[in-house]
Amino acid sequence: MSILVDENTRVLVQGITGRDGAFHARAMKEYGTQVVGGVTPGKGGQTVEGIPVFDSVAEAVRKTGADASIIFVPAAYATDAMYEAVDAGLKLVVCIAEGVPTLDVVRVLDFCERRSVSPPRVTGGSTTSGTARTRILGPNCPGVISPGKAKLGIMPAASFKPGCVGVVSRSGTLTYEIAANTGEFGQSSVVGIGGDPVIGTTFLDCLEMFNEDPQTRAIVIVGEIGGTDEERAAAWVKKNCRKPVLGFIAGQTAPEGKRMGHAGAIIAGGSGTAADKIKAFEAAGIRVVHEPQETAELLRAVL
Repeated sequence: MSILVDENTRVLVQGITGRDGAFHARAMKEYGTQVVGGVTPGKGGQTVEGIPVFDSVAEAVRKTGADASIIFVPAAYATDAMYEAVDAGLKLVVCIAEGVPTLDVVRVLDFCERRSVSPPRVTGGSTTSGTARTRILGPNCPGVISPGKAKLGIMPAASFKPGCVGVVSRSGTLTYEIAANTGEFGQSSVVGIGGDPVIGTTFLDCLEMFNEDPQTRAIVIVGEIGGTDEERAAAWVKKNCRKPVLGFIAGQTAPEGKRMGHAGAIIAGGSGTAADKIKAFEAAGIRVVHEPQETAELLRAVL
């Protein structure tokens, strides 16, 4: 198994007629992902890389049976693209765009919470609403890959191979580097959750899924300075996780008040430091990776 995506995932590319959308649609298709359609309003009826283009997500879902989408549109239009994908009932929406306003993301996530994607259920003669909802991954993320099965993202496929290590990361390029250092064991799935202050899928979401995934035998968390998501993940691991977990924190030498790349990667008011996060990892029994090159050796010790 794997998490979030596999060989059965049917994918739409929103913004497929743009430069980035077309490039990555081709790359995902060549990897083996089932890219069943693209969406660009006003350009329905065209094809890109042999992939049919539709005017709306709803039309594309109806005609292709898609259950996931990846968004390659400028940040100014990404919010509307997410709303449209959620409204169409897709299970997974990956938003690559960087610079989406935080309050817009908050509103989209609230819309997801209120918008059930499951059909009504009839129980004991009464009808109740389903509870499943669209999962947003990102924005400002590299996507997700289940090596050998499917890729919804911009990550270089050569960095990954099928295996048993689950990786969840706030950083794009560090995701690739950590994955490359787990190559001896391969990966079940690798998820880039993004570095914005508000995101759809969190460390906790991925940890819960990896914990239940039979293919995953160990988990690597790639965190960075800013926020408290790593501390919450550590508390969950200590209480619930049945598998060995390794953790790496980027930005260990970052000065207070200076943002490091991602919008959420900033030490403010003395909180969100690398030292705090490493301390939380160690208290939870998570083995701390100080350099990506240490990952393989630590995995050998626990697998």
